[in-house]
Amino acid sequence: ELRIASPVVDFRPLGERNFAAACIIIFCAYGVLYGASTSLPALLQSLFGYDAYVSGLVQSPSGVFSIIGLIVVGALIGRGVDARWLIAGGLLIMAAGNYWMATMNLYISPGQVIWPRVVLIVGLSMVFVSLNVAAFKYIPPHLRGAAVGLFALLRNEGGSVGTSMAQTLQQRRLQFHTARVGEFLDPLNPQVNAFLDQSSEFFFQQSGDPAGSRLRAVQALEDLRQQQAASLAYFDVFWLFAVLALALVLLVPLMKRSVAEKGERIGAE
Repeated sequence: ELRIASPVVDFRPLGERNFAAACIIIFCAYGVLYGASTSLPALLQSLFGYDAYVSGLVQSPSGVFSIIGLIVVGALIGRGVDARWLIAGGLLIMAAGNYWMATMNLYISPGQVIWPRVVLIVGLSMVFVSLNVAAFKYIPPHLRGAAVGLFALLRNEGGSVGTSMAQTLQQRRLQFHTARVGEFLDPLNPQVNAFLDQSSEFFFQQSGDPAGSRLRAVQALEDLRQQQAASLAYFDVFWLFAVLALALVLLVPLMKRSVAEKGERIGAE
Protein backbone atom coordinates (compact mmCIF):
# COMPACT_ATOMS: atom_id res chain seq x y z
CA GLU A 1 0.00 0.00 0.00
CA LEU A 2 2.95 2.34 0.54
CA ARG A 3 4.42 1.72 -2.93
CA ILE A 4 1.61 3.12 -5.05
CA ALA A 5 0.28 6.64 -5.38
CA SER A 6 -3.39 5.95 -4.65
CA PRO A 7 -3.70 2.89 -2.38
CA VAL A 8 -7.00 1.45 -1.17
CA VAL A 9 -5.96 2.22 2.41
CA ASP A 10 -3.35 4.94 2.71
CA PHE A 11 -1.14 4.40 5.77
CA ARG A 12 1.00 7.47 5.19
CA PRO A 13 -0.93 9.62 7.72
CA LEU A 14 0.31 7.27 10.46
CA GLY A 15 3.72 8.85 10.06
CA GLU A 16 2.41 11.85 12.00
CA ARG A 17 2.68 11.01 15.71
CA ASN A 18 -0.48 12.81 16.82
CA PHE A 19 -2.54 10.88 14.32
CA ALA A 20 -0.85 7.56 15.15
CA ALA A 21 -1.48 8.00 18.88
CA ALA A 22 -5.06 9.12 18.22
CA CYS A 23 -5.69 6.00 16.11
CA ILE A 24 -4.50 3.71 18.90
CA ILE A 25 -6.61 5.57 21.44
CA ILE A 26 -9.80 5.57 19.33
CA PHE A 27 -9.35 1.87 18.49
CA CYS A 28 -9.02 0.89 22.16
CA ALA A 29 -11.58 3.41 23.45
CA TYR A 30 -14.28 2.09 21.14
CA GLY A 31 -13.25 -1.44 22.08
CA VAL A 32 -13.89 -0.51 25.71
CA LEU A 33 -17.19 1.15 24.82
CA TYR A 34 -18.61 -1.69 22.75
CA GLY A 35 -17.26 -4.38 25.07
CA ALA A 36 -18.86 -2.75 28.10
CA SER A 37 -22.04 -1.94 26.14
CA THR A 38 -22.58 -5.61 25.27
CA SER A 39 -21.50 -7.01 28.64
CA LEU A 40 -23.71 -4.80 30.80
CA PRO A 41 -27.07 -5.76 29.17
CA ALA A 42 -26.03 -9.42 29.19
CA LEU A 43 -25.27 -9.13 32.91
CA LEU A 44 -28.56 -7.42 33.67
CA GLN A 45 -30.69 -9.85 31.67
CA SER A 46 -28.97 -13.08 32.73
CA LEU A 47 -28.34 -12.43 36.44
CA PHE A 48 -30.57 -9.54 37.50
CA GLY A 49 -33.72 -10.76 35.77
CA TYR A 50 -34.21 -7.60 33.68
CA ASP A 51 -35.90 -7.94 30.32
CA ALA A 52 -34.57 -6.16 27.23
CA TYR A 53 -36.86 -3.16 27.77
CA VAL A 54 -35.82 -2.55 31.38
CA SER A 55 -32.12 -3.06 30.69
CA GLY A 56 -32.45 -0.50 27.89
CA LEU A 57 -34.13 1.97 30.23
CA VAL A 58 -31.31 1.57 32.75
CA GLN A 59 -28.73 2.50 30.10
CA SER A 60 -30.73 5.24 28.38
CA PRO A 61 -29.85 8.18 30.73
CA SER A 62 -26.25 7.96 29.57
CA GLY A 63 -27.37 9.23 26.14
CA VAL A 64 -28.55 12.51 27.64
CA PHE A 65 -25.26 13.02 29.44
CA SER A 66 -23.40 12.14 26.24
CA ILE A 67 -25.05 15.07 24.44
CA ILE A 68 -24.29 17.40 27.34
CA GLY A 69 -20.67 16.21 27.41
CA LEU A 70 -20.22 16.81 23.69
CA ILE A 71 -21.52 20.37 24.02
CA VAL A 72 -19.35 21.18 27.04
CA VAL A 73 -16.17 19.71 25.55
CA GLY A 74 -16.79 21.46 22.24
CA ALA A 75 -17.09 24.77 24.09
CA LEU A 76 -13.88 24.14 26.03
CA ILE A 77 -11.93 23.33 22.86
CA GLY A 78 -13.35 26.44 21.22
CA ARG A 79 -11.97 28.47 24.12
CA GLY A 80 -8.44 27.24 23.48
CA VAL A 81 -8.13 24.32 25.91
CA ASP A 82 -5.46 21.84 24.86
CA ALA A 83 -7.17 18.73 23.53
CA ARG A 84 -4.57 16.51 25.17
CA TRP A 85 -5.80 17.42 28.65
CA LEU A 86 -9.36 16.59 27.68
CA ILE A 87 -8.29 13.27 26.16
CA ALA A 88 -6.40 12.31 29.32
CA GLY A 89 -9.32 13.38 31.52
CA GLY A 90 -11.80 11.45 29.39
CA LEU A 91 -9.71 8.27 29.55
CA LEU A 92 -9.44 8.56 33.32
CA ILE A 93 -13.20 9.01 33.59
CA MET A 94 -13.76 5.99 31.34
CA ALA A 95 -11.46 3.96 33.56
CA ALA A 96 -13.38 5.12 36.64
CA GLY A 97 -16.73 4.15 35.09
CA ASN A 98 -15.52 0.66 34.23
CA TYR A 99 -13.93 0.20 37.64
CA TRP A 100 -17.19 1.29 39.25
CA MET A 101 -19.04 -1.41 37.28
CA ALA A 102 -16.38 -3.94 38.31
CA THR A 103 -17.24 -3.32 41.97
CA MET A 104 -20.97 -4.01 41.57
CA ASN A 105 -22.72 -7.01 43.11
CA LEU A 106 -25.97 -8.91 42.59
CA TYR A 107 -27.91 -7.01 45.26
CA ILE A 108 -27.85 -3.49 43.80
CA SER A 109 -30.80 -1.41 42.61
CA PRO A 110 -31.22 -0.07 39.05
CA GLY A 111 -30.00 3.34 40.18
CA GLN A 112 -26.63 1.86 41.04
CA VAL A 113 -26.29 0.63 37.46
CA ILE A 114 -27.22 3.92 35.81
CA TRP A 115 -24.44 6.11 37.18
CA PRO A 116 -21.41 3.95 36.32
CA ARG A 117 -22.70 3.80 32.76
CA VAL A 118 -23.16 7.58 32.72
CA VAL A 119 -19.57 8.08 33.90
CA LEU A 120 -18.27 5.80 31.14
CA ILE A 121 -20.19 7.62 28.39
CA VAL A 122 -19.22 11.08 29.64
CA GLY A 123 -15.58 10.02 29.50
CA LEU A 124 -16.02 8.75 25.95
CA SER A 125 -17.63 12.05 24.92
CA MET A 126 -14.57 13.92 26.16
CA VAL A 127 -12.23 11.58 24.31
CA PHE A 128 -14.15 11.53 21.02
CA VAL A 129 -14.43 15.26 20.48
CA SER A 130 -10.87 15.99 21.58
CA LEU A 131 -9.37 13.26 19.43
CA ASN A 132 -10.94 14.74 16.32
CA VAL A 133 -9.00 17.93 17.00
CA ALA A 134 -5.69 16.30 17.98
CA ALA A 135 -5.73 13.66 15.24
CA PHE A 136 -6.07 15.99 12.26
CA LYS A 137 -4.30 19.04 13.64
CA TYR A 138 -0.98 18.38 11.88
CA ILE A 139 -2.15 16.25 8.93
CA PRO A 140 -1.25 17.83 5.54
CA PRO A 141 -4.32 18.78 3.48
CA HIS A 142 -3.55 16.26 0.71
CA LEU A 143 -3.57 13.40 3.24
CA ARG A 144 -6.61 14.50 5.23
CA GLY A 145 -9.11 12.44 3.23
CA ALA A 146 -7.05 9.29 3.71
CA ALA A 147 -6.63 10.10 7.41
CA VAL A 148 -10.37 10.50 7.93
CA GLY A 149 -11.06 7.14 6.28
CA LEU A 150 -8.37 5.34 8.25
CA PHE A 151 -9.52 6.92 11.51
CA ALA A 152 -13.12 5.81 10.90
CA LEU A 153 -11.96 2.32 9.93
CA LEU A 154 -9.97 1.85 13.13
CA ARG A 155 -12.84 3.21 15.22
CA ASN A 156 -15.27 0.65 13.81
CA GLU A 157 -12.76 -2.19 14.00
CA GLY A 158 -12.04 -1.31 17.61
CA GLY A 159 -15.70 -1.75 18.48
CA SER A 160 -15.76 -5.17 16.81
CA VAL A 161 -12.60 -6.32 18.56
CA GLY A 162 -13.86 -5.05 21.92
CA THR A 163 -17.13 -6.94 21.58
CA SER A 164 -15.38 -10.19 20.68
CA MET A 165 -12.78 -9.76 23.39
CA ALA A 166 -15.41 -9.11 26.06
CA GLN A 167 -17.41 -12.23 25.17
CA THR A 168 -14.32 -14.43 24.98
CA LEU A 169 -12.93 -13.15 28.27
CA GLN A 170 -16.29 -13.56 29.98
CA GLN A 171 -16.53 -17.21 28.96
CA ARG A 172 -12.99 -18.01 30.04
CA ARG A 173 -13.30 -16.26 33.36
CA LEU A 174 -16.62 -18.03 33.91
CA GLN A 175 -14.83 -21.38 33.66
CA PHE A 176 -12.11 -20.15 36.01
CA HIS A 177 -14.48 -18.80 38.67
CA THR A 178 -16.77 -21.83 38.45
CA ALA A 179 -13.82 -23.99 39.42
CA ARG A 180 -12.63 -21.62 42.14
CA VAL A 181 -16.03 -21.00 43.71
CA GLY A 182 -16.62 -24.76 43.94
CA GLU A 183 -13.33 -25.54 45.67
CA PHE A 184 -14.82 -25.53 49.16
CA LEU A 185 -18.32 -26.79 48.38
CA ASP A 186 -17.84 -30.20 49.98
CA PRO A 187 -19.42 -32.18 52.84
CA LEU A 188 -16.65 -31.08 55.23
CA ASN A 189 -17.75 -27.44 54.99
CA PRO A 190 -20.22 -26.68 57.82
CA GLN A 191 -21.73 -23.75 55.90
CA VAL A 192 -22.53 -26.04 52.98
CA ASN A 193 -24.21 -28.52 55.27
CA ALA A 194 -26.19 -25.78 56.97
CA PHE A 195 -27.37 -24.43 53.60
CA LEU A 196 -28.39 -27.88 52.40
CA ASP A 197 -30.23 -28.67 55.63
CA GLN A 198 -32.19 -25.41 55.58
CA SER A 199 -32.98 -25.70 51.89
CA SER A 200 -34.05 -29.34 52.24
CA GLU A 201 -36.40 -28.43 55.05
CA PHE A 202 -37.88 -25.61 52.98
CA PHE A 203 -38.46 -27.83 49.94
CA PHE A 204 -39.79 -30.66 52.13
CA GLN A 205 -42.48 -28.33 53.47
CA GLN A 206 -43.54 -27.68 49.88
CA SER A 207 -43.39 -31.19 48.45
CA GLY A 208 -43.29 -33.67 51.34
CA ASP A 209 -40.61 -35.67 49.49
CA PRO A 210 -37.41 -35.99 51.58
CA ALA A 211 -35.23 -37.41 48.80
CA GLY A 212 -36.47 -34.95 46.19
CA SER A 213 -36.08 -32.07 48.65
CA ARG A 214 -32.42 -32.94 49.15
CA LEU A 215 -31.83 -33.04 45.41
CA ARG A 216 -33.53 -29.69 44.98
CA ALA A 217 -31.35 -28.25 47.75
CA VAL A 218 -28.21 -29.47 45.96
CA GLN A 219 -29.49 -27.97 42.71
CA ALA A 220 -30.14 -24.64 44.46
CA LEU A 221 -26.54 -24.64 45.70
CA GLU A 222 -25.28 -25.36 42.18
CA ASP A 223 -27.43 -22.55 40.75
CA LEU A 224 -26.01 -20.17 43.34
CA ARG A 225 -22.50 -21.27 42.45
CA GLN A 226 -23.09 -20.64 38.73
CA GLN A 227 -24.68 -17.27 39.44
CA GLN A 228 -21.77 -16.03 41.54
CA ALA A 229 -19.19 -17.34 39.07
CA ALA A 230 -20.97 -15.61 36.16
CA SER A 231 -21.13 -12.31 38.04
CA LEU A 232 -17.42 -12.46 38.86
CA ALA A 233 -16.66 -13.15 35.18
CA TYR A 234 -18.58 -10.05 34.06
CA PHE A 235 -16.92 -7.92 36.71
CA ASP A 236 -13.50 -9.13 35.51
CA VAL A 237 -14.37 -7.88 32.02
CA PHE A 238 -15.14 -4.40 33.38
CA TRP A 239 -11.95 -4.47 35.43
CA LEU A 240 -9.85 -5.27 32.35
CA PHE A 241 -11.46 -2.42 30.42
CA ALA A 242 -10.69 -0.06 33.31
CA VAL A 243 -7.01 -1.06 33.17
CA LEU A 244 -6.95 -0.65 29.38
CA ALA A 245 -8.47 2.84 29.53
CA LEU A 246 -5.98 3.82 32.21
CA ALA A 247 -3.04 2.51 30.15
CA LEU A 248 -4.09 4.66 27.18
CA VAL A 249 -3.31 7.78 29.21
CA LEU A 250 0.38 6.97 28.71
CA LEU A 251 0.02 7.80 25.00
CA VAL A 252 -1.17 11.35 25.65
CA PRO A 253 2.28 12.81 26.59
CA LEU A 254 3.59 11.53 23.24
CA MET A 255 1.21 13.85 21.37
CA LYS A 256 1.99 17.40 20.35
CA ARG A 257 0.09 20.37 21.68
CA SER A 258 -3.35 20.46 20.07
CA VAL A 259 -5.25 23.71 20.41
CA ALA A 260 -7.96 24.58 17.91
CA GLU A 261 -7.44 27.83 16.03
CA LYS A 262 -9.91 30.62 16.67
CA GLY A 263 -12.90 30.23 14.36
CA GLU A 264 -11.94 26.67 13.42
CA ARG A 265 -14.84 24.29 12.99
CA ILE A 266 -14.98 21.75 15.83
CA GLY A 267 -16.61 18.43 14.99
CA ALA A 268 -16.25 14.88 13.85
CA GLU A 269 -15.69 14.42 10.15
